[in-house]
Amino acid sequence: MAPLLEVKDVSFKYPQASILENISFHLQPGEVFCLLGPNGCGKTTLLDCILGWLKPCSGQILLNGRTVQNMSAPQIARQVAYVPQIHEKTFPYLVRDIVIMGRASFIGPFASPSAEDVAITEKALDMVGISRLKDRSYTQLSGGEGQLVMVARALAQNSPLIVMDEPTAHLDYRHELIILETVVELVKQTGLAVLMATHVPNHGYYFENQGIKARAGLIKDRRIMASGKPSEVLSEHNLGKLYRIKTCIVDCQLESGERIKQVVPISTINNL
Repeated sequence: MAPLLEVKDVSFKYPQASILENISFHLQPGEVFCLLGPNGCGKTTLLDCILGWLKPCSGQILLNGRTVQNMSAPQIARQVAYVPQIHEKTFPYLVRDIVIMGRASFIGPFASPSAEDVAITEKALDMVGISRLKDRSYTQLSGGEGQLVMVARALAQNSPLIVMDEPTAHLDYRHELIILETVVELVKQTGLAVLMATHVPNHGYYFENQGIKARAGLIKDRRIMASGKPSEVLSEHNLGKLYRIKTCIVDCQLESGERIKQVVPISTINNL
């Protein structure tokens, strides 16, 4: 099966600095790929290249076998949806209006949403469990509720791939877990592929612990330092090199008998 997303030897640089060099990975339907790396390592820049907002100086990015650079914005939107880290709440649109904006690539510039667009919007709201909020003003929602609206908007695009840029960065423990649980259920139910940039190594372990196909890619010094199953690449050694911290990987057994792994940070390291 051809990859849904294929990043091949992608490099990107600004006039004053090189950001990414020879980045390669692929993503299949029903898979979650977590991108991890320190601040400024190029995670968001890479996502912007995949979304067609930035153009790599070399290499290729393919969506379902088509080169992103040769696709129009509506064509890209039908292949990949985006959940930002922060979404500015500048106007009090209703939640259902925010979500139906995910149908923009299917609606003409002077057309109104069709009955099908409305039905898809309602289904997206239901899938992430926020139908009760559809008539609420988006500006009145909490951060966690707002992120669920962004996930619903991405689902309304009916794209096979969702790109998430640190979607839990400003959330409390409960809403962070709700977002992760929602991603797991969507992947299991629909076969979506998810590319997530995150600062939390435990996100990779969480997806693997939930029994879905998960991989992690560690970006350091403009390149992917390691890539593979979270249990293989999120090691104490690799996390020490990546973040300059000492960690402990804890393997514990739950009351159900299931075994899970988690990363416990211990201290920073100054001599790496």
